Amino acid sequence: MPDTRRPATARGEATRSKLLDAAEHEFGENGFHAASVASITRRAGVAQGTFYLYFASKEEAMRELVAHMGHALRSELSRAIAGASDRMEAERRGFEAFVRFALAHVNLYRVVMESQFVDETVYQDYYRRLADGYARGLAAAQQRGEIRAGDAEAQAWALMGIAHFLGLRAIWAGGEPDAASMDAAFDVVRHGLDPVTPRRSGPSGDATRTERDA
Repeated sequence: MPDTRRPATARGEATRSKLLDAAEHEFGENGFHAASVASITRRAGVAQGTFYLYFASKEEAMRELVAHMGHALRSELSRAIAGASDRMEAERRGFEAFVRFALAHVNLYRVVMESQFVDETVYQDYYRRLADGYARGLAAAQQRGEIRAGDAEAQAWALMGIAHFLGLRAIWAGGEPDAASMDAAFDVVRHGLDPVTPRRSGPSGDATRTERDA
């Protein structure tokens, strides 16, 4: 957002946050195109002209909202995994935190998905920032021998896909998955990241060369 519209006071920042929250609900519930500046300000409880003190347009509000939600999610995940004993524990904490975040922001999926039709750059940036931080954490865990070696960026995108649909399933179900469901989902993650290479068979069913030579 241009500096000329950045809040100079705590009260202004509170108003801007109120507008972003209202935009999240309007875009999520009614869709970007059906939502209007008037509906956003009405939900926020402020005059319509107040909107333009903080945003030049509805499109800019969408861009700011996606960036804001991305920052909030990354902050929440960082808090959730802080102090984890190893990467596996961090992954479990992170997945649980993501599901909770998704349930607290049920409009997240629609807002982010619609943003690609408003400004694809902010849509891509939302996911790339998540993936970049995730990949750095995975690469560090590889160096410590906590997870298997490999392309940390590819691992990050794959794990984000799992988390994405766990969150979506939770929203559709209207609540957090039970412990058994989370255990089953995380079992896939654990086996995918386990630093011990699992037994694999070649095309004929025989052990691979690596296993025969071990």
